[in-house]
Amino acid sequence: MSIVVVSLTPAQSPGIPVALVGSVFLAVGAELQQHGVTKAGEAAASHGRSDPRSSGLGWGQLTALARRPSWLIGTLMLGLSTVFQLFSLYLAPLTVVQPLGAIALVVTALITARLTRIRLKLPAIRAILYCIGGVGLFVAVAALTTTTIPIAAAQLLIVAIILAAVLLLFGLGFVLFRARFTRLFYIAGAGVLFGFVATLAKVLITRVQTIIDNGLRLSPADWLTIVCLAGFIAAAVLGSYFVQIAYASGSPELVVAGLTVIDPLVGVSIGIIVLGEAAGAPLWADIVFFIAGALAVYGVIQLSRHQPQAASMPRAGSSGGLV
Repeated sequence: MSIVVVSLTPAQSPGIPVALVGSVFLAVGAELQQHGVTKAGEAAASHGRSDPRSSGLGWGQLTALARRPSWLIGTLMLGLSTVFQLFSLYLAPLTVVQPLGAIALVVTALITARLTRIRLKLPAIRAILYCIGGVGLFVAVAALTTTTIPIAAAQLLIVAIILAAVLLLFGLGFVLFRARFTRLFYIAGAGVLFGFVATLAKVLITRVQTIIDNGLRLSPADWLTIVCLAGFIAAAVLGSYFVQIAYASGSPELVVAGLTVIDPLVGVSIGIIVLGEAAGAPLWADIVFFIAGALAVYGVIQLSRHQPQAASMPRAGSSGGLV
């Protein structure tokens, strides 16, 4: 089985602005969802019920969240972010659009500064410039040197096997040891899982294109496509649950910072190593990828350290307007 798609050229890069719009929706959705989790916890504590920020998210806590307008609107924003990300993956290679998710952290920093009425200090501004510069350089070179190539069944099988191992590892870990896990585990787990979600989305989109181009004729190897679809759903559900637990234990900045580093690292690594999107890139491009990635990661780490804390966020009913 192979997947034939149209390569991205420098003049044909609409996937980049689409991915940027998706990053804005991601940042806004993260802020609203975290605010909804915080307010649900405060309401539960005031009525003597279990606070999800200390007890984890059970069915009762999830039901309470579903009644928070800010959490529902945030969920809608994240849904729109997913739609834009999928469309960008349809338009461009994974290595081009996936790193653009780091822009969400920049938007999150600006939104938090606005809501807390605390001006960004020079270290935060410098970190934003590192982040934008690194991501911009990476994407510019990737747009010129990478392409979506036909995907063989062996590559698809490798992705499915790796994902199965990751799902088993995180699933068993959560069931057996969740009482010992810190917030960083859930952030890292969500980042890895969403990295696979992006990869599988790209694979499934191109596979559907191939099936349509072939007159809706299926091959015996298409069972792998069904396996990848099941893995896509499982990774998205478990990753989303991990994110909600991470939101429940603090501010959204560290969550977004972790996701915008780990998610692209996983997705781009699979795109380069397994899917071969950078197989034709020259040596200088690989060097630039490393430098640009290091700059973006450094900017994300610094920005996560120099932001207003969610404890300063306005309460419901204040001039911040969140409910």
